[in-house]
Amino acid sequence: MEYTVQKLGLLAGVSTRTLRYYDEIGILKPARINSSGYRIYGQKEVNQLQQILFYRELGVGLEDIKALLTSPAFDADIALREHRVKLLEKREQLDTLIANIDLTLLQREGSQSMSDEQRFEGFKKQLIADNEKQYGEEIRAKYGADQIDQSNDKIKGMTEKQYAEVEQLAAEIHNVLAEAFVTGDSAGDLAQKAAHLHRQWLSFYWASYSKEAHAGVAQMYVEDERFTSYYDKDQPGVAMFLRDAILIYTEND
Repeated sequence: MEYTVQKLGLLAGVSTRTLRYYDEIGILKPARINSSGYRIYGQKEVNQLQQILFYRELGVGLEDIKALLTSPAFDADIALREHRVKLLEKREQLDTLIANIDLTLLQREGSQSMSDEQRFEGFKKQLIADNEKQYGEEIRAKYGADQIDQSNDKIKGMTEKQYAEVEQLAAEIHNVLAEAFVTGDSAGDLAQKAAHLHRQWLSFYWASYSKEAHAGVAQMYVEDERFTSYYDKDQPGVAMFLRDAILIYTEND
């Protein structure tokens, strides 16, 4: 069966503007243009749009989707199985959060008790899932699956107090690092305080600390643009400054 832009948009629940944009960027070209100048889509394009929407639902960017779909190694069956696994994981996370809300409501009504650990179970699972989605492949390749799994287990076991301490540490690192950056001295007291706070912050997530791993994370901050953009969002150069401070810290540790 063939579809015009309008009919395909209605079928898939996307706007005609989106489909035209997908054509413009080369992620979903029509099968042909008819004599009236209309884009016409066939079964191949319908299948490809389904893949695109699955990837979008999982938070994958359009450039990455395009690279995946145009790769000679792309296999639609394998992709669908991977979508299924990831969507089941997402459903489990949502189910956990919904159950958390239900239990909280029962606790507030006085008909059910709830531990502090239970209050944050869903959020900690979401934190792990977000980290895995954004950095999982790189950090597993760099540090090994066992160490990352141990780190995830440590996050799951965080108490409310520890969770609050982590948030406080993150804010303190940001403030001290901003002050240190103004000095321009990565070996100075403020910069080394920021590096020490960063070590404390990491220790909440890592099963064990090593200065080699700490230095490796610091190097990742300047090699991976996602980390760099996070630290440089207020002032360009902060990621490199923190990297230098941590390298000095770990050398003197």
